[in-house]
Amino acid sequence: MSIAVQPVVMAGGSGTRLWPLSRAAYPKQFLVLSGNSSLFQQAVQRLQALAGGTTAAPLVVGNEEHRFLVLDQLREIGVDP
Repeated sequence: MSIAVQPVVMAGGSGTRLWPLSRAAYPKQFLVLSGNSSLFQQAVQRLQALAGGTTAAPLVVGNEEHRFLVLDQLREIGVDP
């Protein structure tokens, strides 16, 4: 018996903890703090290693204000939303 896995990426926030880098319109998960990709992109890339089998495409939960940021960052790393 196999169990279906639904990965969920939490991509919300108010942008107050890493101020002044992080702002309400651009919270820390969308910042590039290490390497060439944002924290959000790094999380999605880690999930790509699990893709296939019983693992579904990741579900991104975030603020409606950040929907275009999420889409842009997914496109940058070649992931279909």
